[in-house]
Amino acid sequence: MLESKIFLITKGFLKNLVAIAERMATVKRKILVLSGKGGVGKSTFSAQLSFALAAMDFQVGLLDIDICGPSIPKMLGLEGQDIHQSNLGWSPVYVESNLGVMSIGFMLPNPDEAVIWRGPRKNGIIKQFLKDVYWGELDFLVVDAPPGTSDEHISIVQFLQGTGIDGAIIVTTPQQVSLIDVRKEVSFCKKVGVEVLGVVENMSGLCQPVTDFRFTRVTETGEQKDVTEWVIEYMREKAPEMLNLVACSEVFDSSSGGAAKMCKEMNVPFLGKVPLDPQLCKAAEEGRSCFADTKCGVSAPALQRIIEKAGSKSGTVYHLSR
Repeated sequence: MLESKIFLITKGFLKNLVAIAERMATVKRKILVLSGKGGVGKSTFSAQLSFALAAMDFQVGLLDIDICGPSIPKMLGLEGQDIHQSNLGWSPVYVESNLGVMSIGFMLPNPDEAVIWRGPRKNGIIKQFLKDVYWGELDFLVVDAPPGTSDEHISIVQFLQGTGIDGAIIVTTPQQVSLIDVRKEVSFCKKVGVEVLGVVENMSGLCQPVTDFRFTRVTETGEQKDVTEWVIEYMREKAPEMLNLVACSEVFDSSSGGAAKMCKEMNVPFLGKVPLDPQLCKAAEEGRSCFADTKCGVSAPALQRIIEKAGSKSGTVYHLSR
C-alpha cells in the first residue's frame, strides 16, 4: 500500500514536470531574483530588470511567486488588473506588448487581504503558474521569489529542473544583518545546482542631486527651520556650479567590506552597487521604468551597468541605451 502511494505521488510529480517542460519550451532563459531578507529592494530590481530587457526589444515575462507579499503588480503599474483565461491557458497581464506579468496579486479581491497559506497551497499555485500561464515565445522569464529559502524556492527549482534555470541574481543591502542571510542564499543555490549570476548591493549610500535636498537649521529650542530656498539661492549667486553636484552619504556601515567582500569570500560574482535614490523609489511607487527618462539620473546608470554585467554572465551580450 505504501509503495503504491509513493508510486502515485512520483507519477503525478513527473506528470507535472512534463507539463511544465512543455509550457517552458518556448522560454529561452529563466532568471531567479532572490534575497536573504525582505525590504532590500528585490522586487524593485526585478521590475526594473524586466523594464530594461523589454526596452531592448526582448520578449519578457515577469513571474511573481512572492505569494504572501505580491508587490510586483504595483511596481509595474498594474494594480486592479485581472487575469483572463483563454484556450491556451491563463493570459499574463501586459504592461507593453513585449512585457507580460503574472502574480497572485491579480487574483486577490482586496489588495489589503492577507494570503494565509501553508506550504502545499503555495506550491500548488506556483505549479499552476508554471503549467497554465501561456507566455508565448519569451527571451526571458524573470522570477521574483520571496525572501529567504522557503517552500517557494524549493518548488520553483524542482518544477523547473527539467527545463533548467539560467541562474540567480541575489539582492542585498550592505549591512551585516542582511549579508548573513545572503550567504545562506548563496549556499542554497549551490546545493540545488543553480548558478549565481551575481550579487547586487542595493541602497549602497544615499545619492541625489544637491537641488533635491531639503536644508534645515536647528534653532536653540531644537526646532527645525527650513532654509532650502536660502541655501539654493546662495549657491546660485556664489557658486552656481555646485547646483550640478550629486551629494552622497553612507546609510549603512560599510566598514566590513559589504557585498563585494562577501562575494570574494564565497567565490561568486559581484555585479555592482545601486545607490539609494529617492527617484528610483518614486518610479517603483508609480509603476514605471527608471530608464524611461532622466529623472533617475543617479540609480539608472548603476542599474544599467549591473544588468549588462549580469547579461554577460548568462551568455547574453546587450546594451541598454538611454
